[in-house]
Amino acid sequence: MQVNKNIAISDSGFIFNPSSGDSFSANPIGLEIIRILKEGKPKEAVLGELLEKYTVDASTLEKDVNDFLQMLSMHQLIQYDEQ
Repeated sequence: MQVNKNIAISDSGFIFNPSSGDSFSANPIGLEIIRILKEGKPKEAVLGELLEKYTVDASTLEKDVNDFLQMLSMHQLIQYDEQ
């Protein structure tokens, strides 16, 4: 999975997809997830880093991250690697 290369993301969480013209706002945790993905790390790394940083149970975090990734995919902001 990777963040689409043409997506513009500001430090404040503003996201712009030039392909669709759509713009979005990410909260700080959403921005952190995107940052980790942009480093080329897999979802498991996202979960690991967030579990170390925040007090949350693993199943809740995984569900929330999966929901966020699904939303990013739906808006064509990320793409899953073909296998």
